Amino acid sequence: MPPTRIGPAAIAARILLVPYVTVLALIVWLPESAASRVTGIVYRLARFASDHTGISMNAGYTAFEFLANIALFAPFGLLVAAAWPRTNAWWIFLLGFSASAAIELVQTMIPGRVTALSDVIANTLGMVVGCLIARVFASVTRPVATR
Repeated sequence: MPPTRIGPAAIAARILLVPYVTVLALIVWLPESAASRVTGIVYRLARFASDHTGISMNAGYTAFEFLANIALFAPFGLLVAAAWPRTNAWWIFLLGFSASAAIELVQTMIPGRVTALSDVIANTLGMVVGCLIARVFASVTRPVATR
């Protein structure tokens, strides 16, 4: 069986994974003092929603933090699915869960960082969303076989 050729989209996705994973590691493993600059965005969004909708600040912050974690991991799922398009989606979901669990485990050793099961759930969900977007896009752009 001849080796499978890697398409240009898979090569691009593999290249983009390097800076993405680097930035992700910096965001999730920085000490709390530095990470608060990133989470400050979530706080400001929650404050804005609270001021303009009547939603409590706690509920708003919890919702925006959960959505931010999904958004943070969606590119990971998209890039992994695009980089290895023949990989079973369940393996990609498992990778997302494993990476998220590892991140939360390491955060237990970083002063000031707080770990939560909801982060693992949101991160894994983000990986699933990204993977599904990549798979849908690939199926839509795949040329139709002619008879």
